Amino acid sequence: MGTNEDLYAVPDDTAVVLVRDAMDRTTADLPPLPDLVGAARAQGRRRKARVRFAIGGGALAVAALGVAGAVALPVDNDKQKSSGVINVAAPPSSPSTTPQPPVHITPSPGETSMAHLPPAERAKQEDFQNRAVPVLQSLLPPTVGTVQRTDLNVRMYHGTKDGKTFTIMFSVRPSGPGTNPKPCLEVKGQVCKKTVLPGGIQAHAGTAPINNGNVTETRLSFHYGRSDVSLSISPHDESNTSAPVTNDQILELAKAPAFLDLVKAADADPVEKEQKTAPAS
Repeated sequence: MGTNEDLYAVPDDTAVVLVRDAMDRTTADLPPLPDLVGAARAQGRRRKARVRFAIGGGALAVAALGVAGAVALPVDNDKQKSSGVINVAAPPSSPSTTPQPPVHITPSPGETSMAHLPPAERAKQEDFQNRAVPVLQSLLPPTVGTVQRTDLNVRMYHGTKDGKTFTIMFSVRPSGPGTNPKPCLEVKGQVCKKTVLPGGIQAHAGTAPINNGNVTETRLSFHYGRSDVSLSISPHDESNTSAPVTNDQILELAKAPAFLDLVKAADADPVEKEQKTAPAS
């Protein structure tokens, strides 16, 4: 008679089949398992998208800070060269437009200065001078130097270059009988040139020898509206230096809109008295 082990012994292949059948019967009534792989893949994609979004947002924030820092921080050329980063400096502030004080000129005996004018009239003339200075400075050639107004009269300005002072006379004066500017004549060494300004106005320029004849003065004249307009640049007598402005240069100045705007303003609201002429005897 065999042992208990012999009773329960089953061939290997048969045991495998029995176990598999039992598992199939046990799980037959259970619902199918969800697609874990698909869900995991979808979750992974969402997580990856969130990471990319976070990285992109951080990059934008860093870029914004970089731009702000480039504008706010001063430029260091040495650091730029070593790092390869170029900062954009903030634009410089505009230069001060505060009018400069005038050049003081002591009046000659019997002459009066702007200091003797009524306060309102003096303020009006000084305002015109302060508007004229930057226009003359920008339109006259650099050889004239730094342009400044004077406190002697509204017509007088100075140009200073290399220690030499050139007197500039700029006048917009109401016309009086017989005071219209005369055409330039090439007499006594004077060299003339003319041009036509906007509105058909004819302007004359002349370079003429003065004093001992070794130096020249440059002059401009024309009639505008109800006024006679003149501009002259005198030589520097002490050094025998002629006025550093040519006829062509002064005629180009006369065509400039900024200069004509000054003329127009003074013609509409004069800063000088009407010129009087003495009757012929």
